[in-house]
Amino acid sequence: MSLTTAFVSELVWAANQVDHLTTFEKRRLLQRAVITIHETREQASIPDSSTEKDQVSGLQALAEAVEAQTGDQIRTALLDAANMIRTLRIRLEAEERPC
Repeated sequence: MSLTTAFVSELVWAANQVDHLTTFEKRRLLQRAVITIHETREQASIPDSSTEKDQVSGLQALAEAVEAQTGDQIRTALLDAANMIRTLRIRLEAEERPC
């Protein structure tokens, strides 16, 4: 299992256990997700928009104010992050495969 796959699994697991996570754990997972998304976008040559409409900006803002979020908001953010990472990884792997 790749590190990316393991992290996606960790995000999904955390989303299912969100009520048992500490504020630090929630923040750290979201911050790691943002970094992973940025790095994977860079690898796939996808420009970073850094606008309010960019979901990553929303994840970053949510991570910074995690203590003010509900469990459902954190759960949704973790699952969204997992989906973004998984989708980016699929795209990156498709680009790396020879035709």
